Amino acid sequence: MTTVWNLDAAGIDRAMTPLRPDGDATDRRNAFASAAWSFLVEPGDRIAGALVRERGAADALEAILGRPAASTLATIDVSASEMAEALARWEPRLDSAAFFRALATAASIDANLVIPRDEVWPNGLLDLRDHAPHVLWCRGSIGALPSTERAVAVVGARASTGYGEHVAMDFAAGFSSRGYTVVSGGAYGIDGMAHRATLACGGTTVAVLAGGVDQLYPSGHEELLRRIMAAGVVLSEVSPGGAPTRWRFLQRNRLIAAMAGVTVVVEAGYRSGSLNTATHARDLDRPVAVVPGPITSGASAGCHRLLRTNPAATLVTTVAEALELLGEVANAEGGLPADNPDAIRVLDALSSSRTRSVTEIASRSGLAATTVSAVLGTLALDGRVESTEGGWRRIDSR
Repeated sequence: MTTVWNLDAAGIDRAMTPLRPDGDATDRRNAFASAAWSFLVEPGDRIAGALVRERGAADALEAILGRPAASTLATIDVSASEMAEALARWEPRLDSAAFFRALATAASIDANLVIPRDEVWPNGLLDLRDHAPHVLWCRGSIGALPSTERAVAVVGARASTGYGEHVAMDFAAGFSSRGYTVVSGGAYGIDGMAHRATLACGGTTVAVLAGGVDQLYPSGHEELLRRIMAAGVVLSEVSPGGAPTRWRFLQRNRLIAAMAGVTVVVEAGYRSGSLNTATHARDLDRPVAVVPGPITSGASAGCHRLLRTNPAATLVTTVAEALELLGEVANAEGGLPADNPDAIRVLDALSSSRTRSVTEIASRSGLAATTVSAVLGTLALDGRVESTEGGWRRIDSR
């Protein structure tokens, strides 16, 4: 049963002050309305997006709370029948008490609320138009929200292989060392490896969740997600309390694709969800970089399918090749010049005959372990070092 919404200015201000401490009353009213839309509708709802675009979040919210006839809300982009169906979808969620509980939950976990008019709003999300999120619920640093030009999405299979995990870590380290933000979904497998490698390099990473940010899902990655909060940002378009349903996972993928200038699919089964991310990237006219795998590996069957069927997909084997798709041609020759001081010190600390750990290399080189990890990732992509189960070793040219 729905309840009457209390939209008095004082109540809105009290609820929104913890989430928008730097805003004024007008800002909080607009943010309140945008947050309400994220509570009322499912991600990617085109009708809600069109209505908010036409009237603004606050006026559109007040309009539907009056239970109007669908014909009065119809626009050139939305027919009366489409609006009637949408109003029927939203009606069961017109629960004021539940929404205010979601706001209180967000405040209790120190979440931030970012809306499209904010300067830190990721510019790539604007390309989603009426399917764009109404807000981003964020935990961590909102300053880590990326611009499309400086972000790369790394996605792939949950049931990853050692090969895929190794490639994901090398690619993420390479992107991070070049100053790119690594965007992924926080899931097991390739996503988790991409996040971990970026953190190890001291880089910035963004995890996009399918459910509310009050529920760190999957639970096995709670520690990882908390580390991401400390160095980057964990976000969702779904209000606190929202469950990570299958539909929301599919819709979550469009945010990953939209925020990044290029989507890199490292490893994917024939029906992997990461193929859905690649489809969103294609629909947004974003390049898709695909890492090939062994033809005998089912974990790479989706990558090979992409290369056969998706015109936007390009085969890549190095970070430089992936970044060429962003126009970064200058770095295509290699990640680190021969006279790079950190590279020289790391190579001097390595042996070609025995492996050494990152800690041992850091001790021998006099560099921080995070710097060593970043340099090793780039040197590996240049074919100058390799990682084995026992650690790292130098590859001497013959």
